[in-house]
Amino acid sequence: MFTMNLLLTIIPVLAAIAFLTLTERKLLGYMQLREGRNIVGPYGLLQPFADAVKLFTKEPLKPSTSTTTLYTIALALAFSIALLQWTPLPMPNPLINFNLGLLFILATSSLAVYSIL
Repeated sequence: MFTMNLLLTIIPVLAAIAFLTLTERKLLGYMQLREGRNIVGPYGLLQPFADAVKLFTKEPLKPSTSTTTLYTIALALAFSIALLQWTPLPMPNPLINFNLGLLFILATSSLAVYSIL
């Protein structure tokens, strides 16, 4: 039950991020008077999926002198903090009820520095 709620929360957020990235690219292309990303699918709507396929089929990039455990923990920490910042959004989520959303976003964004360190 909990994993289903978690998936129902994470998947729309990831899709929203993908299409917000597409919108940003199209808007910047329009402002810079250049062609936008309209090659894949109708009006470029499948471009986020093409970007995801490209991202996941690239060879894994891991520094040769890093510790595998710490490197994996840092990636997981950065990803989870980025997703955690979407929780104060007003969506039907019975598990989370934040009244201090802006304070929560500021507090979690300050935690993102630890994954870089």
